[in-house]
Amino acid sequence: MTTRSPWLLCRHKRPQARLRLYCFPHSGGSPGEYLRWADHLPDVEVWGIQAPGRGSRIAEPPVTSVQAFVDGLLDSTEFIAPFVFFGHSLGGLTAFETARALRAAGRPLPERLVLSAYPAPHLNHPRSPLHTLGDDELLAAIDERYGGLPDTLRQDPGLVPLVVPAYRADFTLFETYKHEPQPPLDIPLSVLGGESDLTTPLLPEWRQHTSSDCTLRLLPGGHFYLRERPEDFMNVLRRLV
Repeated sequence: MTTRSPWLLCRHKRPQARLRLYCFPHSGGSPGEYLRWADHLPDVEVWGIQAPGRGSRIAEPPVTSVQAFVDGLLDSTEFIAPFVFFGHSLGGLTAFETARALRAAGRPLPERLVLSAYPAPHLNHPRSPLHTLGDDELLAAIDERYGGLPDTLRQDPGLVPLVVPAYRADFTLFETYKHEPQPPLDIPLSVLGGESDLTTPLLPEWRQHTSSDCTLRLLPGGHFYLRERPEDFMNVLRRLV
């Protein structure tokens, strides 16, 4: 069931791997960036989550709510244990809510959640309505606040109509999200972030969402610290998985 799910992509299938790592991308992101990590994790089978409206699923309407994301993912995907979830930025939120949905359904849970550069979900951090902006204004605001827009997008304006729907859908998902209190998860949380990222002061509050261990590790850099110091980041991730 896992290999047939339209939500999952894998670059190097390793049926005998001791662990599977499922990666939840950031806003507007694709799984390709995360699938390359398999080159550095030879004992791990790395899977990337591909939501509708991007990549090979670009003809499908993108999802615009966390509930729709989680329902669609769980309806078509069976996660093979033992496994770990990794989520960067918005991916931290979708990974967390997917884990809570697995618990509610009585399905196997990840061994660990690795949550990167996303504030604890119960906090009322500011959400200016970026998803209502025009295309150019939306991309400019994203780049100013978070950085990380691909260089190819800046160099080829013709790509804007192709990629904006995914960015807009993801920011709609983020900006309309309402946290519903539930008992803490009984799995460890590893929270990562960049030292100069605006979200970093809000990261310690993740401890409220687990009855197990919660550790925080900061690395030099901003919101996309994992791109700025890839070797340092990979060393940390390798130890966690």
